[in-house]
Amino acid sequence: MTTTPPSRGARWLIAGLTALVTAALAGAPPAQATPAGEPQWAALHDGPQQYPSIHIDWDVPITMSDGTVLKANVYRPADANGPVTTPLPTIVNLTPYTKLLSMIAQTALSVPVLSDAVTGVFRDFSLNGTPLEGLTDQTRTLGGGFGRAFAADPNLIRSGYVQVVADVRGTGFSQGIWEPWGPKDQADTPEVIAWAAAQQWSDGKIGMTGASYSGINQVQAAAKQPPALKAIVPLVPGNDLVHDMIAPGGGAIGILAPYLLAVNLLKLTPDMVSIALGKFDTQWLADRLRSPMSFLDIAIATLTTTSFDAVPPELELVLDPASPIRQAWLGHPDRITVPTMVIGGWHDNFANGEPRIYQDIPLPPGQKQLVMGNSYHVSAGFDMRGRDGEPPRIDVLTRAWFDKWLKGIDNGIDRYGPVTMWQQGTGWTTAADFPRPGHTHQRMYLSAAASGTTNTSVHDGSLSAGAPSDTRRLTVAPGLASLCSADAAQGTAGILVFTGCGKDARVQELQGLTFTSAPVAEPTTISGPIAVHLNTIHDATDGFWTVTVNDVAPDGRSTTLSTGQLMASLRTLDENRSARSANGDYSDPYPIMSLPERLPIVPGQATQLDIGLAPTDAILKPGHRLRVDIFASNYPKGLPIRPFLDATELKPQHLQLDPAAPSYVNVPIAGNPGW
Repeated sequence: MTTTPPSRGARWLIAGLTALVTAALAGAPPAQATPAGEPQWAALHDGPQQYPSIHIDWDVPITMSDGTVLKANVYRPADANGPVTTPLPTIVNLTPYTKLLSMIAQTALSVPVLSDAVTGVFRDFSLNGTPLEGLTDQTRTLGGGFGRAFAADPNLIRSGYVQVVADVRGTGFSQGIWEPWGPKDQADTPEVIAWAAAQQWSDGKIGMTGASYSGINQVQAAAKQPPALKAIVPLVPGNDLVHDMIAPGGGAIGILAPYLLAVNLLKLTPDMVSIALGKFDTQWLADRLRSPMSFLDIAIATLTTTSFDAVPPELELVLDPASPIRQAWLGHPDRITVPTMVIGGWHDNFANGEPRIYQDIPLPPGQKQLVMGNSYHVSAGFDMRGRDGEPPRIDVLTRAWFDKWLKGIDNGIDRYGPVTMWQQGTGWTTAADFPRPGHTHQRMYLSAAASGTTNTSVHDGSLSAGAPSDTRRLTVAPGLASLCSADAAQGTAGILVFTGCGKDARVQELQGLTFTSAPVAEPTTISGPIAVHLNTIHDATDGFWTVTVNDVAPDGRSTTLSTGQLMASLRTLDENRSARSANGDYSDPYPIMSLPERLPIVPGQATQLDIGLAPTDAILKPGHRLRVDIFASNYPKGLPIRPFLDATELKPQHLQLDPAAPSYVNVPIAGNPGW
């Protein structure tokens, strides 16, 4: 019998109802525990290993079914007699960033004594409390295990694993044309897995690791259920790529073009060893000449296309949800059947997708786990050092995960978590599920009445549980204050985190409307997806809106908890993918990113918008306030493609506060805020 999996909205609703029942039976939300994990995991991973050294086979060819040859480095444990001959579990990592970079990183991480000492220094380095505290988030990443997850982990290999790091089709030294996460790219992964499982050095059990692109690759591969794949640890992965990262709400992420340029430049690096040996791969050269700058033309078209009638065919495919590439970018974690540990961060580019991947996987807690830090994309793991109250490093968790599911060692990792989260406003906690049990969505209305919490925003409004009676039109204009914001840090994959701008939203709020609640009387938690409903008026045929939800401390610091954005003309929602809370409001609206679904704005006419914000987990301490910020631009995170941007004419936009058509945030809370 064939069954149809429930929609995303239904899954969130089921999760919410389950949480309510659980909380009712328990009488209170579950206690929060310290997520330290088992001490022996770190001791085992950092101590002496079974094998003393590593043997590397360079540029091993793997021929795909269409004849394209991928190149891989194979890392095998070795002893005095050379590489061990015992078949071992095998870890596969497919990367577009060239295995050459992985090799350099792996070499740096393999220097005896020195690499551990350097890692220790960065792990403990801190500038917290200084103007440069954002820099700490970057440097401490090196002490959180990110590098070993990105490249190859020497200790994992020496403990009795083979690791295969392969260049994705059309990148590094692999032949073919690069098609980011496209159908051919995805078809290659099961073939690489099958190849690895069939080698004499493999026992046929395959795991996967890797970050970002390689994390997405794992989720896509596991959904195809290749027989040899037994476990995955995707680090900062995405799922629904257009909505998660490429163009959330219709605003293309600012780092996309530089990212494509960087990967394309890396793939042009020739294999100098093969040239020296007279074995240069001429097919590699022919493929690079055929497509020297894959997909970069599409990125350029988003900036240079001047009208909707002039959209080139290649860009039109990207804007068509039914096209093969858009279908390939839509993940299916509901088809994953292997144990999966998802590691992400609340400010990651893929924060919208990481909790959803965990939610959608049809496995019991323990066999699936979620770790969400307070990190951005390139700083994942900076707060995972195994210190008091912190989870183990990423590489330590990865080793424990594979020891359990590939070697069958009962080490307790399946009893860890299952959800380990940095609760914004407090620190690391564990929970039985996400969203946390006991949270219900509640409307908080936007009012023009002053909150008295700021005199620097465009307008200081208030946020209240009761419907306001005031009628007021508030105007906000596009600007560049968003260059110093949590959104800017997120939109640059965390590269701008060193500026410290992501720590306080008050610079960005200079060009925004702020709506702030009364201080909470008791600890109040927020857990789950958030939605904001706006009653808007435009002077042009389109508009671009950005919304953030913030925690405002008694000293005035405004910390962004979650964020969302939307092109007004892309306001049509897919009801099958959207979710509503028990109060009937949208809790997780899903806009259709499609040109045919575009609805131009009628200037001067009230237009209702529902904007989804990424799921989050936070606590408002007594004396803290909830704030909603509203902006008319979001560069560099959100840059609408040229025809959409031109349609806005960069004109000011209006929020029409009207008791007959109220604007509000639908936020999942638990506790007694006193509102």
